[in-house]
Amino acid sequence: MNRLLFRCLLAGFLCIPTVVAGQSSPEQPATTLHATTNLVVEDVVVTDAQQRPVRHLKASDFTLLEDGHAQAIKVFEEHSAGEPAQLPPAPRGGPGVFTNRLPFASTGPLNIILLDKLNTPVDNQPYVRDQLLKYLKQPHPGSRTAIFGLTTQLHLLQGFTSDPEVLRAAVAGNRAGPKNSPLLHDPASGDAPGAQDSLSEDIIGNTPSAVVVRANLQQFVADLGYYQLQLRVRYTLEGFNQLGRYLSRLPGRKNLIWFSGSFPVSIHPDENSNNPFKAATDLQGEFRDTVDLLARSQVAVYPVDARGVIVSSNVDASVSGREYATEPGAFGHDQATFAMQTADEQQTMMRMADSTGGKAYTNTNNLAEAVEKVVEAGSNYYTLAYSPTNSEWKGEFRKIRISLAQGGLKTAYRPGYFADDPLAPVRRGVSNAPAPGEVPFDPMRAAMMWGAPGPTEILFQASVQPASAGNEPALTQGNQSNGTVRGPYRRFAVSFSAQTADIQFNVTPDGFYHCALAFATYVYDSDGKPITSQGNTIKCDIPAAHFASVESSGIHFKQEISVPVKGEYFLRIGIQDLNSSHVGAVELPVFAVSKLAPLAADGAAPAPVSAPR
Repeated sequence: MNRLLFRCLLAGFLCIPTVVAGQSSPEQPATTLHATTNLVVEDVVVTDAQQRPVRHLKASDFTLLEDGHAQAIKVFEEHSAGEPAQLPPAPRGGPGVFTNRLPFASTGPLNIILLDKLNTPVDNQPYVRDQLLKYLKQPHPGSRTAIFGLTTQLHLLQGFTSDPEVLRAAVAGNRAGPKNSPLLHDPASGDAPGAQDSLSEDIIGNTPSAVVVRANLQQFVADLGYYQLQLRVRYTLEGFNQLGRYLSRLPGRKNLIWFSGSFPVSIHPDENSNNPFKAATDLQGEFRDTVDLLARSQVAVYPVDARGVIVSSNVDASVSGREYATEPGAFGHDQATFAMQTADEQQTMMRMADSTGGKAYTNTNNLAEAVEKVVEAGSNYYTLAYSPTNSEWKGEFRKIRISLAQGGLKTAYRPGYFADDPLAPVRRGVSNAPAPGEVPFDPMRAAMMWGAPGPTEILFQASVQPASAGNEPALTQGNQSNGTVRGPYRRFAVSFSAQTADIQFNVTPDGFYHCALAFATYVYDSDGKPITSQGNTIKCDIPAAHFASVESSGIHFKQEISVPVKGEYFLRIGIQDLNSSHVGAVELPVFAVSKLAPLAADGAAPAPVSAPR
């Protein structure tokens, strides 16, 4: 439906423009008034006692409450796995023209498989691959699936396709293969409780002075583990943030199947508290923003514990138990720690699933069956939308409750949302401040990572053509270099073209439309190492009389970038709206444009089409 194209900036809301034409005489032009209606969108999965999807329900079968107050359902749709899912042809431009606009169908389920190697012990990763290959042996008509990998950054391994052979090749390929996590205490088996206790006794001994040394060493290991955990949480949230931005323009529900183990803990909110995130770490603001972003993009998270049925490593035959001989109470302590850690990790999975309308699958070795259930449940659902009776946006958490007239049925849906003002500037509260020594999340930095999915919050075209007929010994003016590569270089012109509909303009009383944009072009080598870059920031002050012309033609900007002649390189091109923090990016190999004819003359200095005030 077209309503999905008017998505607002707060979680789960759609902003539907309403045009009201006033009465007028034939001699007078009609007066047009513009208003907006905020709709909260909820995807609801309904199953029976055997976990089978329930079909053919009506809007009258549902009762929807927000903070205990009944809401009128204004939009109601049923979606089923049998819907067609043919993708239209990918958008094409002229030679050297590229876009981050994704081809999509208006119906049919979308499934995303995320292979989380950052939080999964390497011993468990081959089993996940085998189970996925088992699932992909059979075709799943109408189901489109994409595959991503998460290490310290997110990688797109395979775009959306319904071809099982293409998906199997992606899962069996080297990029999806096992990989050690640099942030797990034990990359092979994960963060087993008590692991730090056994690492020092044989070396240090049991003398009184050695006990102090051992305690200090254990504290150091604990502090290091906490720091590694914080990094894992941050990288994981950044990966989900990138996924939300990548999927934002694709219509309908998306089912994110997250294969992971040794989940980061203490990132979940407590919805029974006045402050749902008071028990979270210093990253609670980023967690909230990420969940909101997933909700806006209609992404339901289905975590699947890659470890299967979990057994404590303390009772494994490979453990000598020598440390327990000198500390009789240590075994019980480690067993209790293991049980608590496992419960916390699985609780995190469940919280992430519940907050987005998904479901967590834990303590099961049949991962292929779990994927089958996710795809079936996520392909058969109902979409409900309502306009809240409470129109005051104060950022509070509002609880949603959906019930059915027919008994014996189960529902899965997002339990609420944060009522942020859809027209307010982007939140930049203290909750988003990083911990000491940490780098705050930067949407543009994430968007410009080599190999990452291209975000689609801002749709744009980029025309890339050689700007010089021959090679040049030095970088073009304004370019930055990592200092390891020398000329000669080939100079390319990058021309941006973005529509104003994706850009937030602030209108001042003097009638000017203000926006601030950042443009960037990065050059990467075949190993993902940054080589050269060009970045520019502009501010536009557009008079009201000229804004209609800018709306028609779009915002244009030009950069020039130097690429070494020798070697294989890639261009990553991106744009950011500094008012809304929305981003867009596209990536292409240089060889795709290197054979094009150079421009007739060198372009002018970079400048926006709308001259600054």
